[in-house]
Amino acid sequence: MVSLLVRGMIAGLLAGILAFGFAKVFGEPQVDRAIGFEEQMAKASGEPEEPEIVSRAVQASFGLFTGVAVVGTAMGGLFALAFAFFNGRLLVGMSPRTTAIIIAALGFLAIYFIPNIKYPANPPAVGSPETIGYRTQLYFGMIVFSLAALAIAISAGRQFFAQVGGWNAILIGGGVYIALTALAGYFLPPINEVPNDFPADLLWKFRVVSFGIQGILWMTIGIIFGMLVDRSNEKIAH
Repeated sequence: MVSLLVRGMIAGLLAGILAFGFAKVFGEPQVDRAIGFEEQMAKASGEPEEPEIVSRAVQASFGLFTGVAVVGTAMGGLFALAFAFFNGRLLVGMSPRTTAIIIAALGFLAIYFIPNIKYPANPPAVGSPETIGYRTQLYFGMIVFSLAALAIAISAGRQFFAQVGGWNAILIGGGVYIALTALAGYFLPPINEVPNDFPADLLWKFRVVSFGIQGILWMTIGIIFGMLVDRSNEKIAH
């Protein structure tokens, strides 16, 4: 277990480094634009300028790298724990590398993609400070619903596997997941705090970059972790 955890953290760190490069090149220009818009709104409303505790240069370099690297490493460790639980339980005969990639794809789907359809990522200047706690609760609530729906869908697929075959079982599980997450998304309250004059292209680009960062983290962890585990198994076999 310890060796798996170490491999997961290594994969997560490498994924974090790749995600940092992507965020630095494509994400920071959007954040700068959003901050500029926020400052213009504050000046127009006569609000006093807030003191800068950490400089923007530090935030966009060392701060960004540290944050993404820590998150990536933590994700890698949690990914290793998930792999230890699911390895050999998804489908009989599946290789560790394939299992790792499937777990990464399912994790990206359940923890990021589906929750962000309901509550997408927003740049600075979008969202009221008074509702940040409420919005955070709703977002994590959607993640919990999504993970629960995924667990139910996997269980349903396994139940039908012997009766209808692999592909049909996957379709049944997918249908169960879509139905349950659609219900959760329907009943959870919507949040729309985007200012009327906020640039639509900026909002779109920021959300695309957010999607890209998460995609890089999840897929890199899945691929590198699978390679490390496969290589370890080959050494043991020889």
